[in-house]
Amino acid sequence: METVGRWWNGSLGTMTRRDVFLRVEQFWEVEARQGGADGTAGVFRFTSEEEARQFVERCKVGPWEWRDLTELTRREEGA
Repeated sequence: METVGRWWNGSLGTMTRRDVFLRVEQFWEVEARQGGADGTAGVFRFTSEEEARQFVERCKVGPWEWRDLTELTRREEGA
């Protein structure tokens, strides 16, 4: 599965950190993570890119300034 988007809310605190990943293979998948790598996560599947990206935008809420980490993630994955 290829990661085509990643966003982070800029918070380092385990209670407030949020990450959102957008991935694609045979379907579109959004992973919304709370609390970093050891936190909780929900994975949601969509049949279209448009639906998935709309859900990503709904996940990016709160008083934070969301950062786009897509290029960094792609370099880490060797894309």
